[in-house]
Amino acid sequence: MKKTIPSKCLAPSILSADFTKLKDEIDSVSKYSGMIHIDVMDNHFVPNLTIGPCVVHSLSKVTNLPLDCHLMVDKPDSLIKSFVESGANLISVHIENNAHLNRTINLIKKEGILAGVAINPSTPVSTLEEILSDVDFVLVMSVNPGFGGQSFIKKSISKIKKLKELIFEEELSVKIEVDGGVSISNLKILKEAGVDWFVAGSSVFSSKSPRDSAKELFEEING
Repeated sequence: MKKTIPSKCLAPSILSADFTKLKDEIDSVSKYSGMIHIDVMDNHFVPNLTIGPCVVHSLSKVTNLPLDCHLMVDKPDSLIKSFVESGANLISVHIENNAHLNRTINLIKKEGILAGVAINPSTPVSTLEEILSDVDFVLVMSVNPGFGGQSFIKKSISKIKKLKELIFEEELSVKIEVDGGVSISNLKILKEAGVDWFVAGSSVFSSKSPRDSAKELFEEING
């Protein structure tokens, strides 16, 4: 089911949250968040193993925020339906390991939710040209996927600018989401480059006060 998402918003990533009190963690940042970001890793496409549909289902019971599921997995097609049934409102899949990306995007859209494509730091924007008009958003990875708490890759700024230009040239309404090393120190430049949705994990949940950190990011995004 589609849910309303602000044109500019913070998307806290639960990868960095304390799973022993996940509901409390989400509640503490909900006021300043447009959606909750969920990193799904299979230990094949990326070197880590995280969560599955059951956690998404549990989250759907404790928050009304849209659930943004980033599938870093080898075979996303077989998982799409189960994540949608568990409560996912957005699903993004990677371009790097998907030979039939158009089919995968259409599978997501047929479920009535937003469909996105994700690109890794070393993947050029030019690879998106044939799929860009079919997606609702592009997730630009500004760290190498697999683990939270990594440093922001500065070259991501020029990539985001190129992507924004391409979206403008094609007269599309595609949103740009960024994930990896996002913090108050680089938020302004990311916003100026054209980012719409800002995924932040450790800068929110690893701080002394997730609520205060989310508030600070929210104010910069909407300022």
